[in-house]
Amino acid sequence: MIWANFLHIYQPSNQKPKILEKVVHESYRKIIQELQRTPDAKLTLNINAGLTELLAKHGFNDVIENLRSLAKAGQLEFTGSAKYHAFLPKLPKEEIIRQIHLNQQTNQKYFGDAYQPMGFFPPEMAFTKDIAKIIRDLGYKWMLADEASYPGENPDYSKIYTIEGLGDFTVFFRERETSFKILSAQLGSGPMLLANLGPRLQKNEYLLTAMDGETFGHHRPGLEKLLFDIYQSKELPTATISELLGKHSFEKTACDPIPASWALMHKDIARNLPFSRWYNPKNAIHRMQWQLTALAIGEAKKAKEKGKPYQKARALLDKALHSDQYWWASAKPWWSLEILEKGAKELLEVVLILEGKNIQSAKKAQELYKNIVFTALDWQRNGIVEDLVKEHYDEEVSMRLDTSAPYVPPEEFDKIIEHLRKQMLECAQSEEYEKAAQFRDRITELKGKRKEATSKV
Repeated sequence: MIWANFLHIYQPSNQKPKILEKVVHESYRKIIQELQRTPDAKLTLNINAGLTELLAKHGFNDVIENLRSLAKAGQLEFTGSAKYHAFLPKLPKEEIIRQIHLNQQTNQKYFGDAYQPMGFFPPEMAFTKDIAKIIRDLGYKWMLADEASYPGENPDYSKIYTIEGLGDFTVFFRERETSFKILSAQLGSGPMLLANLGPRLQKNEYLLTAMDGETFGHHRPGLEKLLFDIYQSKELPTATISELLGKHSFEKTACDPIPASWALMHKDIARNLPFSRWYNPKNAIHRMQWQLTALAIGEAKKAKEKGKPYQKARALLDKALHSDQYWWASAKPWWSLEILEKGAKELLEVVLILEGKNIQSAKKAQELYKNIVFTALDWQRNGIVEDLVKEHYDEEVSMRLDTSAPYVPPEEFDKIIEHLRKQMLECAQSEEYEKAAQFRDRITELKGKRKEATSKV
């Protein structure tokens, strides 16, 4: 078996500098340092170019330079994506292509010839066959999708899949269960992952995991160390995803993937709503958000066709198409009035810049903006948000926190606990009490699992 690990890093273009600094310090730099200390570790990475620009703007050039060096050394490969993390299935073809081109141009500007992506990561791992065709036509050789897009029970990871009707264009399916177990620290060491894989280790298979990079160190303090403890496993060599096509021989077979994302839950499948966290027809806020999005895109297109000055509005529109605003309006189970209001305000500003305040389309945009905000406030006041969050939270937890991992020796838990304890004390000494509390809670959780493991002996 060989392991191809993928990380996705992204921050919205309007991210607050202090939060960006925390993410850089707690996650990006630590991941880079661990890669530099582990020269045999291979990683496939997506960095949306909007984040690359933010790093340069705020003086985090060391992150850019170190990623470039790792790519030149062959330890890291980049993927293509959409510059501002736009949700591609709901956008017109010309907007999809524009986002991809902007991403390519910006990342090549900062990473130079080290940025030569063969593969593509659609934001939110949102797959449709139409998007796959666009990506293929733009020259990419492969793309990522979640195993929920596989048109059967489970992919066979001894095979590499092409997409029916798209020639030799390849789709790689993320192994969802193992990815969840790593990012939730259920498989927080090399021996724990090896135990989970069991007899698969001796087979001619690949393990393809895919996760948000910010999980390691920022969202889950200390998890970056545990990730690289897995990388130290001599029995599990690593490769970039593109190397699975070149250096390793796996049988190719065609399949016809279905629409899905890496956040797809069981209820979404049952309801035939593969993208419900970004567009649910029953969600009134989603409906209005996408009406406002379509209005802004339409006005920008008309302005260009008429030869009107539109560069300022066009640049704002590119940024305003980020997927965050729709995600946080779903309350499945995450909710943020602030983020969905900001997204609607950006789209409104596009229309106002192009049309002024009194044109019919501008009045319609203003009305949509107000209705989005007022509806969101009503949802909060009347408990609708609370009910939605509760409805979906249990399923989210149950899918991500599978407790079916095989027996793990108690000494492995001791190793992880001791590492987390040291980091907890370091945080307390530097008066980072909130983070120290996160370490404390994780230690308590692991001690409980250690007790369970001991009782099995």
